[in-house]
Amino acid sequence: MILSTYHTIQSVFCCCCCTVQKREMTTHMNLDHADPLNEYALPEEPLSNYPSVNISRSHRAKTQPSKRKPPPPPPPETGDDGETEVQVIALYDFAAEELCNLALRRTEEYVIVEKSDPHWWKARDKCGKEGYIPSNYVTEKKLDNLQAYEWYCKNLTRSQAENLLLQENKEGAFIVRDSSQQGVYIVSVYSKPKGADTGNIRHYQIKEHPPGEYYVAEKHHFLNIPDLIHYHQLNAAGLVTRLRYPVGPLGKCIPATAGFSYDKWEINPSDLTFMKEVGCGEFGVVRLGKWKATRKVAIKAINEGAMSEDDFIEEAKVMMKLSHPYLVQLYGVCTQQRPIYIVTEFMENGCLLNYLRQRQGRFGKGQLLSMCQNVCEGMEYLEQNGFIHRDLAARNCLVNEKHVVKVSDFGMARYVLDDQYTSSSGAKFPVKWSPPEVFHYNKYSSKSDVWSFGVLMWEIYTEGKTPFENMANPEVVDEISRGYRLCRPFQASQTVYELMYSCWHEKPECRPAFINLLQSINTIAESRHS
Repeated sequence: MILSTYHTIQSVFCCCCCTVQKREMTTHMNLDHADPLNEYALPEEPLSNYPSVNISRSHRAKTQPSKRKPPPPPPPETGDDGETEVQVIALYDFAAEELCNLALRRTEEYVIVEKSDPHWWKARDKCGKEGYIPSNYVTEKKLDNLQAYEWYCKNLTRSQAENLLLQENKEGAFIVRDSSQQGVYIVSVYSKPKGADTGNIRHYQIKEHPPGEYYVAEKHHFLNIPDLIHYHQLNAAGLVTRLRYPVGPLGKCIPATAGFSYDKWEINPSDLTFMKEVGCGEFGVVRLGKWKATRKVAIKAINEGAMSEDDFIEEAKVMMKLSHPYLVQLYGVCTQQRPIYIVTEFMENGCLLNYLRQRQGRFGKGQLLSMCQNVCEGMEYLEQNGFIHRDLAARNCLVNEKHVVKVSDFGMARYVLDDQYTSSSGAKFPVKWSPPEVFHYNKYSSKSDVWSFGVLMWEIYTEGKTPFENMANPEVVDEISRGYRLCRPFQASQTVYELMYSCWHEKPECRPAFINLLQSINTIAESRHS
């Protein structure tokens, strides 16, 4: 195109006057109808730098400007499934232990080429290598995407933020979170004066005025929130302290993945290293172990005859797809030998019941409410996915190294083959956590889980007491059927007790759903009536 245009322009000045106008129009038309893809190949230097071209000012004036619209931008690249490829940023490191996986390095960028599985996306790195990555380890690359920053905690309530900052116990530890007021953000900062035993927490609203300018301190305005945070990481400038240590949404815990790889639920037992015994559950011994000598896991050996194995193995494929920050993650099972093993996320602080009893008197009301929030969020996820726990209690929740509570053993009660466990007359049956429709008719639903959640809240606020501890199971059945309910724990406010009491309505349909319970708990957390 460049050569043909050049010769056409040159011919304008080599012909008679009458030919000039004609060839000048030809040049104009040729330029207007040039291949748009080749426009980007024109030399960067102006035409005046080329000695053969000498366009006078009068001739330039005669040339009409092109009315042609600029070429459209090239279409976005698409992946194998036809979807638009998305650029993401890694939030955490991820080691590709399986051949089909792709390693991630925190803060580096990747391109998503396939999203056929909600938990494992196919990605491509900057070198062109492709493989599967955990979807919860990345976030979309956008200028306004705060999730790309380690200090941002979406949907974190005031009490949860305070709980995390108190655990961090560092001067200048901070979190940026969503306010209960939509579209507003809060900076929560921990400050500990020199010589003081305990610190305090300040909550600063990020204000926007005029539109597009953000500030916490009146004199220091910024065009976006990341710039504001970066400035206050270097300067206190009106805050109680500068922002020194960002705290992540789960206390800097790396989230669990839904299994160890894409579509992999069977684990090779040779990949497991068995370490110390950490407990003994309904089905057998639980040990701390490692998978491929890298990742800590809990390994449950299932005693022969303790469960309906074939039914469980089929269900395990479904349970692995359940992945949430407040559920203990099932990584996979070993079914090719006996006993079979269940491999799950390892939780350093053990079961919630023992955690509460061993630390009696050391919990603030905000911390107790935060535990209820954790469990309620996990249960709300199960409810949305149509999954029933059937045995929700403090003994079946676990606590990790950052004191985050997660729901465990969901759905496992169905596979117990112990007659005592499944009979309301036996001591093992969880009558004290069960609603009337369960111990009378063995009828389970999300609303029976709601009843159990109310009892779990009671366990949390009594710091591990046993409900109806002076009653035998038959007495509990009789008292519950006559309308008797647990009394208000000393640490629970009237508002909190009314919430747990609403879980114990005789009619299942009159109990709140978990999504409503979570909204109520969040409201209590923000209003400080915990």
